[in-house]
Amino acid sequence: MARAFLSSGDLIADRRASYADMLFESGDHVAAADLMRQALDITPEWTAGLYRLGEMEEAAGDEDAAAETWRRLLELDPDDRFGATLKLAASGYAVVPDNPPTAYVETLFDAYAPTFETALLDKLHYRVPELLAKAIKAVAPGRHYLSMLDVGCGTGLMGDYFRADVDHMAGMDLSEAMLQKAEEKHVYDRLFKGDVNELDYPAGSADLIIAADVFVYVGDLDRAFARLVHALGPNGLFAFSVETHADDGELILQSSLRYTHSEDYVRRLLAEHGLAPATIEREAIRFDRGEPLQGLIVVAGRA
Repeated sequence: MARAFLSSGDLIADRRASYADMLFESGDHVAAADLMRQALDITPEWTAGLYRLGEMEEAAGDEDAAAETWRRLLELDPDDRFGATLKLAASGYAVVPDNPPTAYVETLFDAYAPTFETALLDKLHYRVPELLAKAIKAVAPGRHYLSMLDVGCGTGLMGDYFRADVDHMAGMDLSEAMLQKAEEKHVYDRLFKGDVNELDYPAGSADLIIAADVFVYVGDLDRAFARLVHALGPNGLFAFSVETHADDGELILQSSLRYTHSEDYVRRLLAEHGLAPATIEREAIRFDRGEPLQGLIVVAGRA
């Protein structure tokens, strides 16, 4: 994240931060943190530098110092573009928020947009669009849709799977940079910026709603589900993915700063919003640190 805001505005501070990064990459986390503090002595209100210092302190095992750095960062950046709130919660220094800061999610994906597809498809073996498309077409083989809403459409990976099956395809994302990438593909009939928790979409107008790898950055899904079900047509399908966990608890904030959801939580929420699952499949959805990451691929309709 910090690399999206690299410069401190001071050449000496930037140089020290660069050396600190080199030390960090070599595994000398303590020395890296010390050098980054020297950079911040010169530019104490450099928010990207504070974010990076917190990472270095955390890696060096000084969690109290990292927590203090996250708190200082929040004072300087109350919108929390770097996710300091989540860092504090994931490390046990704050209560886990129901939802991540909107500015954090927007900033994260604005920064990811240029390399998003390459990183996901080539390096992480990302499979969610393929798995969701397969599940939807198994539930409703040969179905044609008047209107599809792709929530959190990103660069448009989902659109190609359904362009031939949909009359009108809309894509929504919180990141303007992601929407610009999606626009370049000329797949969607409409693209617009929005937050799934604040979605204002015509009631009952979407025959197919897809949320691919969106809810890991939403957290508590109750509000999002209410908005999406409002937009869903009477015979519509709602398909989505979540990352899942084997531990107790319905909703867990992981050290990756992504939320995981249990299958029991997903089933309960579907029922509370008048939906019934047509299929819920546990799948390896991508790799994380060389290990397959488990998720749920869900297709549901009105009960």
